[in-house]
Amino acid sequence: MTVNELNTNVLAFFEEIEKYYGSKTEITTGLYTNLEDFDSHNITWNLSEFNLVRAAYRKIGERFMMEGSAMYVEISAKNILSFEKKGRNKFEFIEQYSPSVYRMTTIKFHYKY
Repeated sequence: MTVNELNTNVLAFFEEIEKYYGSKTEITTGLYTNLEDFDSHNITWNLSEFNLVRAAYRKIGERFMMEGSAMYVEISAKNILSFEKKGRNKFEFIEQYSPSVYRMTTIKFHYKY
């Protein structure tokens, strides 16, 4: 996927995210250090659940943000390496924060339509 295709897909995702407002949202994040050797046993995991209240783009810092009643999550726009739709209402971002630090974020919306 080219950088332009990646950017177009990510922007389309956030332009349509309003349809998920009010939906239960599961966000799983994992930190790991080797992109070529993805082994779930060597990843530090975190799972959060909330009802999505709003989403926006924060220009200062170049971050996409999603917010629930007691939860706030950001994805670095400039660090996104890949973005994929992994199923119905399920999406995966991979960000690179240094030459050897990656974060995978999977977002699953429990959307009724």
